[in-house]
Amino acid sequence: MRPTWADISLTAVAHNVGLLAELARPAELCAVVKADAYGHGMIPVARTAVDAGAAMLAVALVDEGRRLREDGIETPILLLSEPRPNEFAEVVEHRLIPTVYQGAGLAGAAAAAAAAGVCLPVQVKVDTGMTRVGAPPAEVLMLADAIAERDTLELAGVWTHCAVADEPDNPFTAYQIEQFNHLLSRLRVAGHHDFRRHLANSAVAMAHPAGRFDMVRCGIAIYGIPPSPALAGCLSLQPAMTLRTEVSMVKTIAAGTPVSYGHHYTAPAETQLATIPIGYADGWTRHLGVSGGEVLIGGRRRPIAGVVTMDQTMVDCGLERPVSPGDEVILLGRQGDDEITATEIAERLGTVAYEVVCNLGRRVTLRYQ
Repeated sequence: MRPTWADISLTAVAHNVGLLAELARPAELCAVVKADAYGHGMIPVARTAVDAGAAMLAVALVDEGRRLREDGIETPILLLSEPRPNEFAEVVEHRLIPTVYQGAGLAGAAAAAAAAGVCLPVQVKVDTGMTRVGAPPAEVLMLADAIAERDTLELAGVWTHCAVADEPDNPFTAYQIEQFNHLLSRLRVAGHHDFRRHLANSAVAMAHPAGRFDMVRCGIAIYGIPPSPALAGCLSLQPAMTLRTEVSMVKTIAAGTPVSYGHHYTAPAETQLATIPIGYADGWTRHLGVSGGEVLIGGRRRPIAGVVTMDQTMVDCGLERPVSPGDEVILLGRQGDDEITATEIAERLGTVAYEVVCNLGRRVTLRYQ
């Protein structure tokens, strides 16, 4: 078996879910497990999150919701994006809660529910400033009225998504909360009362109590990763993923020896060069080798030497301590007194920690603890 894998601590997931659920109370917690639970494995994480106190699960795709149901998970499942009209029959079959924000979606939901002879709960998403998907605020009342007029549909929720909540001092989050409150007032005046209201992602749940409403939708934080460096330390989150491999080969190279494709790295002195069996096909980004990326070997940081290749990465290990094939390598996680975090890797790559864990390749085995 290839000695490259990710350990996933379900104990850490349970800890983080419990922490966030307590923080949000009396609001409920929705655990976002889309994209294979941000690379952590959707089914084990979903089961752990529910056992730890999540009242709802959220996914992006109908296929993801179907997989949860086929595994026997009975917790309410919210679809965060509006399905295509021809997908609503499967939505009804698997008892998913669809989000709608367009006329075509509303019609598809009503038709599928009528064909099955059921009343389908739906949630309406409003765009208060993310400018991605969602109904304009001026159209939400019309959608709510159209849902109320149909015996086959039930308005189960109204929600929105925040664009800059990971920047705690950005006033736009307060503006979005204000816009959402204004919309909720209009819905109450129009006679719409009994539905779940939610706005908060992980960042809002952690930093903006006024945005918690009836439910918070936590994704990145349940995996123990702060939504942004600015929010690191707000809660005692425990990282759930440790990415490991082993040294596969060691050679001593002379000062001035170029390494890897393009010869972007040259050994500054005689050194031990270790090869490790992980590459960009595994989500270990090629550019990390020329942007200051490091790994942990023997509890010490070692620089990646040259660009990461498809299946392998080279590491400059110096001459201070011997390195041998089979030595443990930590790419993400803790070894000894040091730790490499997803946030650190993201900063080196000019991206976000979400992308670091979501990019984990299918060749990397997940092992659960």
